[in-house]
Amino acid sequence: MTLAAVERQKDIQELLAKITSSLRAFSLKLTGNMDDAEDLYQDTALRIMTNAEKYRPGTNFKAWAVTIMRNIFINNYRKKVRRNLIIDQTPNNYYINSGNRTVANDGESVVTFNELQELVDKLPDDFRVPFLMAYQGYKYDEIAEQLGSPLGTIKSRIFFARKKLQKMYENAMRERA
Repeated sequence: MTLAAVERQKDIQELLAKITSSLRAFSLKLTGNMDDAEDLYQDTALRIMTNAEKYRPGTNFKAWAVTIMRNIFINNYRKKVRRNLIIDQTPNNYYINSGNRTVANDGESVVTFNELQELVDKLPDDFRVPFLMAYQGYKYDEIAEQLGSPLGTIKSRIFFARKKLQKMYENAMRERA
């Protein structure tokens, strides 16, 4: 390594030391997890040091470092998504020693589909129609176009229909108890 390269490495280390706390905070914001954030910071610091010759002195070092971190995060995320699509990482140990004991699902006996349909039918038409269309698989923009309403209005009506149904359901459960 030449003397100029050694000096450049020292300069990069000094610049990196000045923004370490900012980079750590940004990595935590990206990952939402202290361990993953530390890994991301370490990967970024390594990449910065190994690519020190690519940094142009006089430019914004912090922006360069943040861009490297963001790109590493995005690439890691894409790898993780691809890996999860290929390999099923679900543990199947549940079935090994499950024995003869079965557990009944009381969901159907607590609320039937017909009872839910009755609650939906009690909604005003302005809320019921968009809600049912969304339930049937229509996209919000398709519902808005078909009903001749603005997209925001449709989204609000579906949201409020869900909220009203939750309250109606809670009240129905209280009356049963």
